[in-house]
Amino acid sequence: MTPSSSTSRDAQNTAAGRTADPRTDSLRADALMEEDAAWSRGIDQDRDGEQFDRSDRAALRRVVGLSTELEDVTEVEYRQLRLERVVLVGVWTSGTLEDAENSLAELAALAETAGALVLDGVVQRRDKPDPATYIGSGKAQELRDIVLDSGADTVVCDGELSPGQLIHLEDVVKVKVVDRTALILDIFAQHAKSREGKAQVALAQMQYMLPRLRGWGQSLSRQMGGGGSGGMATRGPGETKIETDRRRIREKMAKMRREIAEMKTGREIKRQERKRHRVPSVAIAGYTNAGKSSLLNRLTGAGVLVENALFATLDPTVRRAETPSGRLYTLADTVGFVRHLPHHLVEAFRSTMEEVGESDLLLHVVDGSHPAPEEQLAAVREVVHDVGAKDVREIVVINKADAADPLVLQRLLGAERNAITVSARTGEGIAELLALIDAELPRPDIELEVLVPYTHGALVSRVHAEGEVLSEEHTPEGTLLKARVHEELAAALAPYTPAAAH
Repeated sequence: MTPSSSTSRDAQNTAAGRTADPRTDSLRADALMEEDAAWSRGIDQDRDGEQFDRSDRAALRRVVGLSTELEDVTEVEYRQLRLERVVLVGVWTSGTLEDAENSLAELAALAETAGALVLDGVVQRRDKPDPATYIGSGKAQELRDIVLDSGADTVVCDGELSPGQLIHLEDVVKVKVVDRTALILDIFAQHAKSREGKAQVALAQMQYMLPRLRGWGQSLSRQMGGGGSGGMATRGPGETKIETDRRRIREKMAKMRREIAEMKTGREIKRQERKRHRVPSVAIAGYTNAGKSSLLNRLTGAGVLVENALFATLDPTVRRAETPSGRLYTLADTVGFVRHLPHHLVEAFRSTMEEVGESDLLLHVVDGSHPAPEEQLAAVREVVHDVGAKDVREIVVINKADAADPLVLQRLLGAERNAITVSARTGEGIAELLALIDAELPRPDIELEVLVPYTHGALVSRVHAEGEVLSEEHTPEGTLLKARVHEELAAALAPYTPAAAH
């Protein structure tokens, strides 16, 4: 979904009851992949399990409050030039209606972040998504009427659809159909700034597109044998256009993986350098738009982009920080997580997310004002476990306390073993968080007292940078230090201990 798409062209296509490509209707049958037949065969499978009330099954439920259409005419005209107009649709298979509506509200926020104008949203109650059209053929016709009434040019589905489901649903609604995965990939593509971030997004997009390429049948075979001058063993159809495209994509994916691996090496060198100097590391992780970058700015004054948008941060930012007791540590901001984060993205961003797995402490930021903060916590922990960071010590930072319901904050504090409430916007609770970080960071093992001559000032600086200074006194002979340090630094300080002086 791109803001630059032509609204006037799409509107004409919609009015004519056609999809954007005029060849689509006549050649649709040739475009179906082998798996589509399997999806179609599943339509008439017997229902089993929980049965829903007739009223639940019969109705597409309108989800109110999702429309982002603007009132001011000039602003609307401006936005219609550059935004796609979308209708959202979700399938409610489990949980409460409130859960289903929260999920669709999140989809609306994703669509807005991608640059779309949300016109309407509907939820269909089913025991599982329809294998052919996601919401069922009858409801797909109703969705077509909603699309026509609202003037939408795109339908966005709250789930990952198979290639067959996408094609069948587009056949009915006659406008472009996009699933949740494609929408998140589009947002990542818009927000990636660094070379590595762009490469990771491109790799994830290619992994998503590979099984969804659509051919146009035998008419586009690239190589044909037959009665030409090719000679023996060259007759018959050769590699078709779609096969060629798939091969090229696989080759490009292999090249992209090699490039990402090379970029990963540079970050590993920096990380090893920090470890060599025994600088503790803290990673900030959390749901998208929970306030991670705001918290990083509040703790370090880093000046990182802060935007009220999903996935505003894609490229990891590492900044130096200092505890109230003067201990140095690094603080890393990471990409936000979301429910049902596409598997392709987790794989592509695995190297970036390793900042979390390699850290000494994890600040897990959750939006205390969100309708379902517990779901956000669970979604993030699932991805954190996937990247191998389940053993990292965790502090749950409940952000946006100034806008949250006190009862929700109390519930979260009661449920989480190591949690604190803060507001990155107002600064509330930041001092307490800094003290908690100080207490939770790993401490050097060896406690000693040394008298370092003034001619060895660099050694004193190392104690401040790599150890924990408990007391410091300037005497006529040199600097008297009482500190906790690691083994390597203790060996360097050994000549200046009182025992060595005697």
